[in-house]
Amino acid sequence: MSKRMKEKERKEKKGLKVFGIIVLILIILLVTLIGGIFLFINNKLNKMQLIDIDKGELGISEKADEGLAEYRNIAIFAVDSRDNNLERGNRSDGIIIASINNTTKDVNLISVYRDSYVEIEGYGLDKINHAYSYGSAPLAIKTLNNNLDLNIKEFVTVNFDAVAEAVNELGGVEINIERDELNYINDYISGTSNNTGITSNRITNTGIQTLDGVQAVAYARIRYTEGGDLERAERMRDVIEAMVNKLKTKSIGEINRFVDKILPKVYTNIRASEIFSLMPNMMSYNISNSIGWPYDTRGITLDRWYGVPVTLESNVTRLHKEVFGNEEYVISDEIKLISDKIVSRTGYSK
Repeated sequence: MSKRMKEKERKEKKGLKVFGIIVLILIILLVTLIGGIFLFINNKLNKMQLIDIDKGELGISEKADEGLAEYRNIAIFAVDSRDNNLERGNRSDGIIIASINNTTKDVNLISVYRDSYVEIEGYGLDKINHAYSYGSAPLAIKTLNNNLDLNIKEFVTVNFDAVAEAVNELGGVEINIERDELNYINDYISGTSNNTGITSNRITNTGIQTLDGVQAVAYARIRYTEGGDLERAERMRDVIEAMVNKLKTKSIGEINRFVDKILPKVYTNIRASEIFSLMPNMMSYNISNSIGWPYDTRGITLDRWYGVPVTLESNVTRLHKEVFGNEEYVISDEIKLISDKIVSRTGYSK
């Protein structure tokens, strides 16, 4: 594959990470909007593809379970499936950890780069997005817990076209397109349309306008304007907010049709009762921060290209200090071993 083709593929798949966030928020919002009709909501939530996972086999250390008890960490995977098969065999080209602080109600969004070079149990050092393909959500969660010293027990998975269809079902969303964004959005529209099979049109004007599903996803994927990834995170939040606001204007009948179409595309181990447990605090949640992890990386080409954490030890330590507020955090022996193994394999020690 040529360098240009690889770059194009990389850009197209960057947009995946926004999908899971929106779907998770919309699911919880639906519960909030019509929370008094338990049986109705329960029936709708049961349309999701549910899986049971033995939480004792997710690689959660006793130290992480105790030290992160204040946080509910949920893994969100966007996979490269083009149908409703969201299990083994699909790479998770978008990985986000939604970290909810149960005390402050702040939500941190941690984007884990898909090419990160980590240890996958049973497969050795590999790209982190391959874990989902090897062992579906359980192995992907275990890989995150083993390499980042986390306590993830829950996940949500969606495929590539979920949000484009969701926006179309809502009748589009209102977004303000700036001049510098117009230079990039049409390239993303073409790529997203090709990947989802959903047709769309180019955008020719700036200003506030109604975007269809493909256009909204393309907007959320723009990352080459001034501000880079920080601005892209802002655009993701713009799309989420626009979808939430649009959903609030819908009648029960319209919400019913929306849910019937979208929820079957969601694969999760979060059951209706657990989603209901989020209801009392839903309106208090605040997306306070969005970061990319690992913080420090270097590229290397071995059998293929990888993004190497430099080092895993220092990147995990920084994560726990900055996101989880543990200034006294000490790396576990297991992660120290993985970090040393990565250094030995790549030679990247700093």
